[in-house]
Amino acid sequence: MSSLSVIIVTHDSRAAIAPTLAALAAQLRDGDQLIVVDNASSDGTPGAVRELVPSAVVIEAGANLGFAAGCNRGAEAASGELLCLLNPDAVPQPGWREAIELPHGDGRGWAAWQGLVTAAGGREINSRGGVLHFTGIGWAGGAGEPLEGLPASEPVALERPGFVSGACLVIGRDLFGALGAMPEQFFLYHEDVDLSLRVRLAGGELGVEPAARVDHSYEFEKGAYKWRYLERNRWATLIRAYPAALLLLLAPALLATELALVVVAAAGGWLPQKLRAWGETVVWLPRLLAERRRIQAARTIGAGEFAAGLSASLGSAYLGRAGRSRALDAALRAYWAMVRALLRD
Repeated sequence: MSSLSVIIVTHDSRAAIAPTLAALAAQLRDGDQLIVVDNASSDGTPGAVRELVPSAVVIEAGANLGFAAGCNRGAEAASGELLCLLNPDAVPQPGWREAIELPHGDGRGWAAWQGLVTAAGGREINSRGGVLHFTGIGWAGGAGEPLEGLPASEPVALERPGFVSGACLVIGRDLFGALGAMPEQFFLYHEDVDLSLRVRLAGGELGVEPAARVDHSYEFEKGAYKWRYLERNRWATLIRAYPAALLLLLAPALLATELALVVVAAAGGWLPQKLRAWGETVVWLPRLLAERRRIQAARTIGAGEFAAGLSASLGSAYLGRAGRSRALDAALRAYWAMVRALLRD
């Protein structure tokens, strides 16, 4: 058995976190830790945590550091062999604690994995593993699908994810530190994609443990600001993580994607956020390139093997007409087949 440090980052999460804490308190074992990093809540979240779970380690950041930096502060205080990054509104279901460590000791060889994330009171899937398009656009795999009929065990029944969801993400504490932890500049969104890709660059495999279920109170719409973070951090991840040969072959597709996103952003009312994301990416570029050099120098897999974890299809309910277009899907698949053929390492 492995010790587990569960890290929850909160910001005005008093109401949402109560069911999560109750579920955790009933399942955590001797030697496990619960660490709550509070990002300057104004609703009494730290006090509520101390009242509900007196043994919890509560770190009051004093400012809103964002999710990534909060996870890193929690990891610095962790003593468990495994870290579990858990959203405050992701409630572990019965049997979660036993199931979440199974991939660590049963020979699967996964370096990082997630639980099965459900929604709507456990009736449907929120994420059965992230899907990552070769342009860096990512989404929750299986979102909205009915949970009925999905195996409760046998992880081979689930496809290997393109990335693992930060709603319930498990990674070895030592590996987390060796990879450089979370990219704190991201603040919110896409940091789980970036971490997952660095795991893969280091030769690690990703997976999903379907028996470890958490029910997530999830909604995609968070306001226009979300698009700024998503687009900025998508580009930061592309620059940091993608091997040079892959970036070169993807250059035409990435340019076409940017032109299309300008039209989409204008129609959706978030063009100012898209333009701001471009500006911030340019300002970040010297630092991102320095980080890229360190990340790429340490990678142990070739561009072809890295590309194998990416998707050619934009078939997501979150992407509207682009996700439903058969012509676009066929063109993307043909383009990706050509790229894969040229990446032979």
